Amino acid sequence: MRIAKLAAASLLSRKSNAVLTLMAIAISVMLLLGVERVSQETRSGFANTISGTDLIVGARSGSVNLLLYSVFHIGNPTNNITWETYQHWANNSQVAWSVPIALGDSVRGYPVVATEPTFFEHFRYAQQQSLTFASGQAFQRGEAVVGAEVARQLNLQVGSDLVIAHGTGSVSFHEHDDHPMHIAGVLERTGTPVDQAIYVGLRDLDIMHGGTDDHAHDDHDSDSHDAHEHGEHAGHEHDAHEHGAHEHDEHESHEHTAYEHDAQPPIPGISAFFVGLQSKPRAIFMQREINTYREEPLTAIMPGSTLHELWRTLSGFERALSVVSGFVLLAGLLGMLATILASLRERRREMAVLRSIGAGPGTIFTLLVSETMVLTLAGMAVGVGLLYGFIFTLAPWIQSSFGIVVELSGISNAEWLRLAIVFVAGFFISLIPAWRAYRNSLSDGLSMRV
Repeated sequence: MRIAKLAAASLLSRKSNAVLTLMAIAISVMLLLGVERVSQETRSGFANTISGTDLIVGARSGSVNLLLYSVFHIGNPTNNITWETYQHWANNSQVAWSVPIALGDSVRGYPVVATEPTFFEHFRYAQQQSLTFASGQAFQRGEAVVGAEVARQLNLQVGSDLVIAHGTGSVSFHEHDDHPMHIAGVLERTGTPVDQAIYVGLRDLDIMHGGTDDHAHDDHDSDSHDAHEHGEHAGHEHDAHEHGAHEHDEHESHEHTAYEHDAQPPIPGISAFFVGLQSKPRAIFMQREINTYREEPLTAIMPGSTLHELWRTLSGFERALSVVSGFVLLAGLLGMLATILASLRERRREMAVLRSIGAGPGTIFTLLVSETMVLTLAGMAVGVGLLYGFIFTLAPWIQSSFGIVVELSGISNAEWLRLAIVFVAGFFISLIPAWRAYRNSLSDGLSMRV
């Protein structure tokens, strides 16, 4: 206890040097833990991005590229898939459900994903969690659904209107302002790329790019039907019955998509489609069958294994950041060592006074070790505080800029291990000035030598 008081008093007498040394260690610890925290959250975010989807199918390309543009909305597809090819696999007996997506447009840099309303029923993330609506519902014709981050950043809500732009850049010179979309729903936050996307119908995307609006044609036919209805009620009643039966049979035979009752496909080509299988163990056989499809070159991937492959690709950057942060920590500890060693010559009078009042060489050694460990522990505490302060302040910006959700969670086992390494390194560093002070105290005795 007496040594601790002496160490504290000694450090207070050299406040400037002590504070600078403490901050150097604190910043080093913050960087060391920050790299680990961002790495953990990024790895967790990757693993939680998609769940429950057995296969993702796109045009022939690399597996990582297909995953990036279909799930993370990064990059562009190498080619489109024809609607006939999608129908072929969607109606396969092994397929329980399938959802097509088409990419290529954006709203102020946020990607637009054209799909079917069944996307919100089948898409899962994290541990089989379903998408839920914070407000509103799934889109219909002329409507859109926005992710939580898009709604927050663009100040959108149910009932708002937005204009979709051609291309994926943040600045576009061609907007589809002749076809504004009405916001039908806002999704709950998921911590995945879903938060930063806008979802519209496939038919709406086709109309924006020059496709025909079948609904307008249907409305015209309906008006003609009403004009001739008088006097032909019985005949039309019979026709309506047959027409309804025909539509029912067609719906039963094509349960994979909500658009197949249209006279034309909702869009000529799609970017990719998600597949859920009747039997998950059949995924690898289905993947091989799709990859060897002769009618059109396709690539089918299993999201889980491709996510691991992608993480292995990025793990080199993670290790590089860890090495850099480790060198920053080493620089901080060496700075502390240099400061303490530089102060030893000035403190030889202090050591002589301590010897004169009964402190032995062992006490001097313990005092120097205690001072260094106090600085190390204080630097660690301040570093942890700085880490949480930066997370609290910068977490929204990190999420909006990089799509990484960094939460204010407790210190993980890996972070405790890094703190233990800092503590042990600080202890060994402290032995060097302590040994020097011990030797000086033995040689100086009760008087200071200059």
